[in-house]
Amino acid sequence: MDLKDQLKLIADRTKHKESIQTEEATKNAFVMPFLQSLGYDVFNPLEVVPEFIADIGIKKGEKIDYAIFKDGHPTILIECKDWRQNLNVHDGQLLRYFHVSKAKFGLLTNGIVYRFYSDLVAPNKMDEKPFLEFNITEIKDNQIEELKKFHKANFDAESIVNTASEMKYMNELKHLLHQELTEPSSEFVKYFAKQVYPSVVTAKVLDQFTELTKKSIQHYISDLITERLKTALSKEDEKNKVENEISAEQNLEDISKINTTEEELEAFLIVKTILRQKVPATRVTYRDAQSYFAIFLDDNNRKAICRLYLNGGKKYIGTLDENKKETKFEIGTLDEIFNYSEILLKTTELYEK
Repeated sequence: MDLKDQLKLIADRTKHKESIQTEEATKNAFVMPFLQSLGYDVFNPLEVVPEFIADIGIKKGEKIDYAIFKDGHPTILIECKDWRQNLNVHDGQLLRYFHVSKAKFGLLTNGIVYRFYSDLVAPNKMDEKPFLEFNITEIKDNQIEELKKFHKANFDAESIVNTASEMKYMNELKHLLHQELTEPSSEFVKYFAKQVYPSVVTAKVLDQFTELTKKSIQHYISDLITERLKTALSKEDEKNKVENEISAEQNLEDISKINTTEEELEAFLIVKTILRQKVPATRVTYRDAQSYFAIFLDDNNRKAICRLYLNGGKKYIGTLDENKKETKFEIGTLDEIFNYSEILLKTTELYEK
């Protein structure tokens, strides 16, 4: 099972979070399975140390929930909270532990939201903002790819730090873009207004362009989505076209394998003769397949009269009842088809009604 599937299982488990009443239960239900999904043995005290002691100045014996060790040194400090806790009020605690530890990364979580920190701004001082944050119930594929770097099999602190800085600033820029695109600031509006407005951008003009900018952004995003959908639909149409062409080629190949025998044509004439008692002969048609020879009324596959199996060691006629259920009867010669005249005529009458 890959990491994505394991995270989905944990996410599914959060649907029953209301039954979890304590921080300890949160750890057992969500956090420990999460660490296991990253390849760590939570029951190996040399790899995952619970209640890791981190002395802070004159305060001795301060404990953090977990520390993941590598080569005898802590590499990731993990502070856990009850799933109902807002993490915004708890990052200071992890910051204090981080400062006195050799660990390069800190993880603050309530089992649902996960925040990864490092010291990208100042050495040995945990950043105020995480470089990776996600809600496990809404985790995106690109976040899973970043999370894979923390897997025991892939863990390389230097490599993670090199990409963490880029991730941190990208996240902040994305947040800034979201703010500007939903509620554009005056500086943002003024920048664009100056590009298109031929005169001085006064306060009145700025108010006017604030609304115009919002509408323009909405229209642009809408157009972008529409264009993407058109492209996707076009690709889907092209895919279907190719699949249909392949299917048609396969059908032609199957048809080329069909050999309608003289015996099948003779049997068709017998059935046609029987049915002439009820319908004109021109309405009785056939279609040959690899496994059987079918006879229809009006060349309509919903009006099948019977099927003939004449190419094997034994010969059969397959008749159909009102529920289209087929019953096979063995026949020694083609003349024995006349023995089933009553059934064939009854089937024809059902279609005529």
